[in-house]
Amino acid sequence: MILACHNISKAFGEQIIVKSGSFHIEDREKVALIGLNGAGKSTILKMIVKEIDTDAGDIILTKGKTIGYLSQHQDLSSHHTILEELKSAKADLIAMEKQIRTMELEMKHLQDDALESRLHSYHLLTEKFEQENGYAFQSELIGVLKGLGFRENEFSKNVDTLSGGQKTRVALGKLLLTKPDILLLDEPTNHLDMNSISWLENHLLNYDGAVLIVSHDRYFLNRVVSKVVEIEHGNIMMFQGNYSEFAEKKKIIREAKIKEYLNQQQEIKHQEAVIEKLRSFNREKSIKRAESREKMLEKMDLVEKPIEDKNDLHFTLEPSCISGNDVLSVENLSKSFGSQVLFRNISFEIKRGEHIAIIGDNGTGKTTLLKILNEVVAADAGLFRLGSKVQIGYYDQEHHILHMDKTIFDEISDAYPTLTNTQIRNTLAAFLFTGDDVYKLIGDLSGGERGRVSLAKLMLSEANFLILDEPTNHLDIASKEILEKALNEYTGTVLYVSHDRYFINQTATRIMELVNQTFVNYIGNYDYYLEKKEELTAAYTTSISSLNTANTKKTESETKLDWKAQKEAQSKERKRQNDLKKVEERINLLEERDGQIDEEMSSPDIFTNSVKCQELSQEKADILSELETLYEQWESLAE
Repeated sequence: MILACHNISKAFGEQIIVKSGSFHIEDREKVALIGLNGAGKSTILKMIVKEIDTDAGDIILTKGKTIGYLSQHQDLSSHHTILEELKSAKADLIAMEKQIRTMELEMKHLQDDALESRLHSYHLLTEKFEQENGYAFQSELIGVLKGLGFRENEFSKNVDTLSGGQKTRVALGKLLLTKPDILLLDEPTNHLDMNSISWLENHLLNYDGAVLIVSHDRYFLNRVVSKVVEIEHGNIMMFQGNYSEFAEKKKIIREAKIKEYLNQQQEIKHQEAVIEKLRSFNREKSIKRAESREKMLEKMDLVEKPIEDKNDLHFTLEPSCISGNDVLSVENLSKSFGSQVLFRNISFEIKRGEHIAIIGDNGTGKTTLLKILNEVVAADAGLFRLGSKVQIGYYDQEHHILHMDKTIFDEISDAYPTLTNTQIRNTLAAFLFTGDDVYKLIGDLSGGERGRVSLAKLMLSEANFLILDEPTNHLDIASKEILEKALNEYTGTVLYVSHDRYFINQTATRIMELVNQTFVNYIGNYDYYLEKKEELTAAYTTSISSLNTANTKKTESETKLDWKAQKEAQSKERKRQNDLKKVEERINLLEERDGQIDEEMSSPDIFTNSVKCQELSQEKADILSELETLYEQWESLAE
C-alpha cells in the first residue's frame, strides 16, 4: 500500500464534503476518483497533498514515497521556453551529465593514482547516469512534448505567452517527467485532443508508479483504471474494475438497496397492521403478543432510504416539425486563415435522422466548419444548402449565442417571449437553476453553468437539426449520460464536434474525421472508427494525393468521393482485406504441407515404397501449382 485515507472528514460550514470516508491505493495501482460536480473530488486531492487540512481522520503516505499533483487550473509563470521548462524536471540528470563532461576533461591531465581514483568515480557516476536513463532523457522529453500535442516549432515559445490550456499541458508534461511514486491528476484530459489523450492513456498504463485520477472522460477511465473510488453524498465507496464495471456494479447495488428498503417498509406496515388488529381483540394474550411485536419493531435495524440525486439535469429534445430527407448539402467548401489552410474543397451530405460526430486534431477547423454552417463565419469558397423545413438549433462551446449582460431568466424570456414565468422557472429548474439563481448574470456564470443555459435554450428551440460544439464540456458523468439519452431518443438530425470518445460511441451513427484538409467517412460509432481508421486513412490519403497530382484536367469536385461512394469504397476495402487473409491462410497451410511431404519422403518406410512416393510426388506437384496461383492472387490483392 502506498497511500491510505482513513476515516477522513471535511465540511465547509453546513456543506459536508466527506464524512468518515476511507480508501487506499496500492503500488502501481491506477485508480479513478469520481462523483458529481461539487461532490468534493478536488478537495480530497488537495487534502492528500496538504493544501487543505482535514477536519478528522488520517492520510498516510508510505515513508520515502513522493507525490506529484496536477491541479485543474494552472497558474504557471515562467520566463523559460516550453522546452526549457520541461528540462527543469531533469535538472539532476543535466547536472550529472555536466559533471561527467567535466571529469572527462580533467582525466586528460591526470596520471597514476589520481587518474585511477578519478576513473573510479567516473565509472560510478556514469553507471548511475545510465541507470536513471540519462542517455535517453532528451528523446524522452521530446516524446512527452509531442505526445501532449506540442509541435517542434512551438518548443521555443515562452511559457508566459501560452494559453491556460497550453500551460496545463506543460505542467502535465513536467510532472510526468519527474516520475513521482504516486500521481494525483485532476482532469488531465482537459485541453488534450484525441491523439494526445490516447498517448496519455498508454503512458499511464505503463507508468511504474500509482495514479489517482479525477476525470469525467469515461473512455479514458475504462482504458486506464482498475479501481474506482466514488464520493457520493459525503460517503466514499471502492469498486474493483474500470468505469463500465463500476457503473454496472453501482446499478446493481442501488437496485438492491431500493428493493431492501421497500421490502422493509412493506414488512413494517404489515407488522403495524397485525399489531393494530391484535390490540383490537382487546384480550390479555393478544395485547401481550402485540407488545411483543412492537418490541421487535423497535429493535429492527432500519434500512436508510436511498437518496435520490437532485443534481441531475432533466430534459428531452424533440423537433417541432419533420424536415425533408435531405438535411444539408455541402459542396467544395474551403477555409483558410492567412497561410493556414483548414480544409479545401470538402463536400458531403447529411440525411434526416443521422447522428454525425466530427472528429480531428485541435486546429484542423472542426469548430470553424460549424460556425460557417451557422453563418457566424464566412467560407472562402464553396457553398452549402439546407433542406426543406430544416430548423437549426446551435450549441456553441464559447457560448457566443448567450448575452453576457442579461440574467438567466431574461435570456430565456427574451428568446421565448410566449413562455409564462412559471414555464420559464420550471424549465430552468430542470437545468438546476432555482430560486434567486435565475437572476444571476450570464457573465458571472461558470463554464458549466453557461453550458446548462445553452442546453435549456436548445431544448426550447424544438429544432430538427442540432449543431453542437463540444456539448459535454463542463458536464459531470451523470449529466453526460442524461444528454446521451436525450440525443438517442431525439428523432431529428444531429451534427456535433466532440473529443469525448465515450459520448461519441454512445450517440454517433457516423463519424467524419477531418484529416489532411479533407474528410474521411466512417459509417459507425467510435469503436468502428478505431477498427477501420488505419486502413481507410491510408487509402483515402493516397487516393486524394494521386488524383491531385496525376489528373489536373479534372475539377476538385469530381475527385472528391461523396459519402455514398466512400461507403462503397469502405465495403470493397473490407472484402479485399478478407480475401487477402484467406489467401495468406491457404498459402501457409500448403507451405506447411509441402514441408511435411519432404520429411515423409526422406523416411525409409516411404522412399522404399514406390507407390507411396508417386502419390506424394503428385501431391507435391499439385501444391506447387496451386501455390503459384495463390502467390499471384496475393500480390494482386496486396497491391
